[in-house]
Amino acid sequence: MTAPTETTEPVTEPGAYTMTAERYHADPVPGGSLSSTGARRLLAPSCPALFRHHLDHGQPPKREFDLGTAAHAVVLNDGPVIEVIDADNYTTKSARAQRDAARAEGLVPLLAAEHEQVQAMADALRNHTVAGQLFAPGTGIAEQSLFWQDRPTGVWRRARPDWLPVPAGRRIVVDYKTARDVSPDAIQKAVYEHGYHQQAAWYLDGIKALGMAGDSEPAFVFVFQAKAAPYLVTVVELDSIALAIGAARNRRAIQLYAECTATGHWPAYDDGIAYLPLPAWAEIRDKEEYL
Repeated sequence: MTAPTETTEPVTEPGAYTMTAERYHADPVPGGSLSSTGARRLLAPSCPALFRHHLDHGQPPKREFDLGTAAHAVVLNDGPVIEVIDADNYTTKSARAQRDAARAEGLVPLLAAEHEQVQAMADALRNHTVAGQLFAPGTGIAEQSLFWQDRPTGVWRRARPDWLPVPAGRRIVVDYKTARDVSPDAIQKAVYEHGYHQQAAWYLDGIKALGMAGDSEPAFVFVFQAKAAPYLVTVVELDSIALAIGAARNRRAIQLYAECTATGHWPAYDDGIAYLPLPAWAEIRDKEEYL
């Protein structure tokens, strides 16, 4: 695997680049590019108008994301620096001031107990039979930025895989996620609700478009870890139907992005009058009861 190109210049050629997360999310492609997150935000239950609003105004930092961001940084040994706040909570003015100052400097604020929790999570993951091998230090590249152009539409696409192990055969893309529940049933629901099948298909597209898979078909693996002790780990590879549906949703999102970009019109859920039935489950129940 060739080393990614480090750049602070606009991205005008397809390839794998090394850049900060801030630069990646600011989108270094002149005219704009579409990420997996953006593609998911274009489709229901979101809509193009919400996608455009987020693009124009960004998203303020949220405390509930701090733990996951910090866990990523520790597990991948890459990412933002953690600032430990020596407090039990943020009820005091001093603790809140330290938290806000850390965020202003681009750091991830964690309470002391949260910092211990993140370290325990990383230890549990390293001791997992499969995940520990996938994330073994020195065996891959963390968070390199991929840029390629969609052939049917000309839309620029981008992705930032958490971890790309150096291939010893089949190329594997690894994504690390923290969750409250990592049971198979809970993960199935999370995959559908958050569009993780779209994310997997999107990243695999990028790997193949940039010739990073070699002669074999690449695989995408999720590593889910619980945020509460004993910090259980579940490693998941989605089946072919899930990936096919994710790819089809991505194709619709790319086409929609191309149309909205060309027209400058980013519609909401319905520009006219929506004609709606009851939810299917309610219609079935109430038809039996009342009709």
